[in-house]
Amino acid sequence: MNQVRSFMVMPSLPEPLRPIRDLAYNLWWTWSSEAFELFRRMDVDLWRELKHNPVAMLARIRQERLDRLAADPAFIAALHRVLREMEAYFEQPTWFDKHYGKRPTGTIAYFSAEFGLHECLPIYSGGLGTLAGDHLKSASDLGLPLVGVGLMYRQGYFHQYLTQDGYQFEDYPELDFSTLPINMVRNEQGQQLSVVVDVGGHEVRALVWKTVVGRVVLYLLDTNVPTNRPEDRDITARLYGGDQENRIRQEVILGIGGLRALAAVGIEPSVCHMNEGHSAFLAVERIHERMRNSGLSFEEARELVATGTVFTTHTPVPAGIDTFPMSLVTRYLASYRHALGISEQQLLELGRINPNDTHEPFSMAVLALRLSHLSNGVSRLHGEVSRKMFSAVYPGVPVNEVPITSITNGVHIR
Repeated sequence: MNQVRSFMVMPSLPEPLRPIRDLAYNLWWTWSSEAFELFRRMDVDLWRELKHNPVAMLARIRQERLDRLAADPAFIAALHRVLREMEAYFEQPTWFDKHYGKRPTGTIAYFSAEFGLHECLPIYSGGLGTLAGDHLKSASDLGLPLVGVGLMYRQGYFHQYLTQDGYQFEDYPELDFSTLPINMVRNEQGQQLSVVVDVGGHEVRALVWKTVVGRVVLYLLDTNVPTNRPEDRDITARLYGGDQENRIRQEVILGIGGLRALAAVGIEPSVCHMNEGHSAFLAVERIHERMRNSGLSFEEARELVATGTVFTTHTPVPAGIDTFPMSLVTRYLASYRHALGISEQQLLELGRINPNDTHEPFSMAVLALRLSHLSNGVSRLHGEVSRKMFSAVYPGVPVNEVPITSITNGVHIR
């Protein structure tokens, strides 16, 4: 039988335009007006049609147009201005350089279920993702030693549309990863890097992708692997998609798989920052690592891990927090519980407001609070609401002394 292989035919960039490909793959261009205008000038209509996606545009633009741009002195001069601007950005001393120098330092790992970096990478739905995206951009500007960790959804978040009769429907377009500003992370053998995670008693493999945001790298996990079961390939199909069972699968991949992905690229974070409770299982994995590598007991490792774990809560009402039935938690965390050497009851207590209430569901936010050292709301008022909402997690502590502070959401202004 003849083998059939798929391939993509793309225009060839003339030599003077070669640097524009690297520019397209670093989302620094999203906050450079000169870079944005440079891409727009290449093909105004195509730029608009492709929702300002330079990687997709480079795959679709006509070869004749590229040849004309390469011979256009004004366009080449504009390209060189953007390249000088980008070079200056990376060479200038950052806030971190001025205060801490360029000496080796610990890495901060920022975990989030969504990142709103730009419309050309639709792996976000709202404010949580927008904050996460701006967090990475600001970290790049400040020169913080930070990496991001998330999921690479092949259908992103749904698109809404209305019928002529006024009914709302959702559409989930399939993303073509080859036309997105992401790249495979490769191992020493040149193959795409992957990690294996126990999900409900069987192994699930997740591929590792990355996108570059100025000085910051965002690693994204993708379970759409042929060797996975069909239901496991769909774990990362949609942002916030599926039933509770798929949600807990997503959160196991994000937290535990995300931490393993960092280890696979040689990063051992000093601090893990959980943007909402979706990634809280990462603390379970970190506790296991400390027990295995340092010979600590569960309680000793738990205390140590908490000192390097931060939790930001966004949700002002209990109904908006991810909770799971006890049966799902015990099934999906069985292997991790055994590795930690704790009982089923001890595991479930970590996610309950009242540890002794056997009917209370398992809360990811409560798990995050119990396994972190610092927790914050996203405004002064939200901090007050959160202290009241989670006061029962801290019995005997006055509401105004509940250890949840507040840091008002900021925006990346460029």
